[in-house]
Amino acid sequence: MDYNAFFTDALSRLREERRYRVFADLERIAGRFPQTIWHSPAGPREIIVWCSNDYLGMGQHPKVIGAMVETATRMGTGAGGTRNISGTNHPLIELEKELADLHGKDAALVFTSGYVSNQTGISTIARLMPNCLILSDAYNHNSMIEGIRQSGCDKVVFQHNDLAHLERLLKETDPARPKFVVFESIYSMDADIAPIGEICDLARRYNAMTYLDEVHAVGMYGPRGAGVAERDGVMDRVDVIEGTLGKAFGCFGGYITGSEALCDAVRSYAPGFIFTTALPPAVCAAAAASIRHLKTSQWERDRHQDRVARTKAVLTAAGLPVMPSETHIIPIAVGDPEKCKAASDMLLSDHGIYIQPINYPTVPKGTERLRVTPSPYHDDKLVDALANALVDVWQRLELPLRRALAAE
Repeated sequence: MDYNAFFTDALSRLREERRYRVFADLERIAGRFPQTIWHSPAGPREIIVWCSNDYLGMGQHPKVIGAMVETATRMGTGAGGTRNISGTNHPLIELEKELADLHGKDAALVFTSGYVSNQTGISTIARLMPNCLILSDAYNHNSMIEGIRQSGCDKVVFQHNDLAHLERLLKETDPARPKFVVFESIYSMDADIAPIGEICDLARRYNAMTYLDEVHAVGMYGPRGAGVAERDGVMDRVDVIEGTLGKAFGCFGGYITGSEALCDAVRSYAPGFIFTTALPPAVCAAAAASIRHLKTSQWERDRHQDRVARTKAVLTAAGLPVMPSETHIIPIAVGDPEKCKAASDMLLSDHGIYIQPINYPTVPKGTERLRVTPSPYHDDKLVDALANALVDVWQRLELPLRRALAAE
């Protein structure tokens, strides 16, 4: 039997459906973000990255690098194994204290990634509540969907950010049944924000528990960078807040925060926590340094919002189909998978600009887009160059520009 044919056929199907993913070979340059070296087929070339989730450039902040280097020099590289077998390295304890303080919770629990913290956290929490019903926003991330699936609990999906639909589902449920409302603060593909306070109101009214994914908001919003819930003054009303260390904090890992009993129960029951190697001490120290800095420094957030506003204004003025966005994420509609991939390729090869195409199944078919994420370090010259490059690509691919449509 030709077992390899199974994999070849699977890859062929992806290519036929225009869903085959190609990863760019990039090498970040410390101290020169967002400049990056692209190892292209023709050799190394310096480019500008416009789609990084290192939203604030903290991955190259001197305090963060310094904490990582100092800790690695002092403690070595790896964690030595799971926390159960090798013990918990002290920087990891300090990191969990910083995270609990950030979100105003009793405790925090760190995982190896934001994906794992959702997948493992949701499944374990729900499974520990007998006959739990999970109510999930229709636009929730794949990691949340996997966590719900692995819980084995009943679930219902409420229409995206639809409070009336959520209330109807809650009202139809037995008041005595445990209910778990799972949603995000910022939905990264459409760049919209959940009505967190109103969802908490409904949860309280119908005796439900809330779980909020803040991965695209931590570090970015609120007076100390705790996220949208902090900005909106409702952080204390959310039962579980999940986040990542791999985006605005510029490091690696994920976490949940909540009550002492909840975090201890997940620590004690979750296979995705118990049986995996802990984050290395140097990574923990770097993440803690980033969190501490952003708790007190507003410069990165203010400068970032200024750059986002400038980029939105310039791209819109150029006639590009900028999708509505309340956040720092700027989606640009393409609506065709092949042209979306072609636009990304042309930007990289012809203009030295890297923006990854967003195609199905990340977004529904027909809503393909480019996703732009400015940082505090994208200056006016880079913004103008981006607009000119996008217009050139749009014209060459015969994609509609809004000013051209208006003229017609």
